[in-house]
Amino acid sequence: MKSQFHVIGFDDAPFRPEHRGDVGVVGAVYSGPRLDGVLYAKVRRDGVNSTRRLVEMVAGSRYAAQIHALLLQGIAFAGFNVIDVNGLYGALQIPVVVVVRKTPDLEAMRRALMQNVRGARRKLALIHQAGPVEPLAGVFVQRVGMERDEAERMIRALAVHGAVPEPLRAAHLIARGTAGGRGRKRV
Repeated sequence: MKSQFHVIGFDDAPFRPEHRGDVGVVGAVYSGPRLDGVLYAKVRRDGVNSTRRLVEMVAGSRYAAQIHALLLQGIAFAGFNVIDVNGLYGALQIPVVVVVRKTPDLEAMRRALMQNVRGARRKLALIHQAGPVEPLAGVFVQRVGMERDEAERMIRALAVHGAVPEPLRAAHLIARGTAGGRGRKRV
């Protein structure tokens, strides 16, 4: 990987529990420490279109040829619209790193999916197919298409204000702004 990382960090906008319909997803495009652009799309709450929308967003952008990695704030957007990280990597041939602050409670996630969400079995399969959640550079990650040491170098280089890489922090702040400043979740 290059000494200066060109990445897109993605996060979804906050939404009210009663909300049904589409939820915004923001991509913060970074060239090293500099914000170079912002991408935006919508995905369905608890739907199945997040992978397709991310592929469309990246492939249709002017940044696609320069991107070294995609960073995702969690494996699902808009509730349980689970991202097929292997499919995303396969479609774009760009490494994918899922980043979370805390190790996820997979059993609680399974229970919530099975009780409330259509297509729960397929979504659980996608979560498991993403690989193990591993501690790395102060956060927890799942990665596809990138070696552990390379992912660690990237996260450390991009984590300017704490453990979370700056592209994810910026995507979170921008996404919150698109939702009228709502949301309390810490990045």
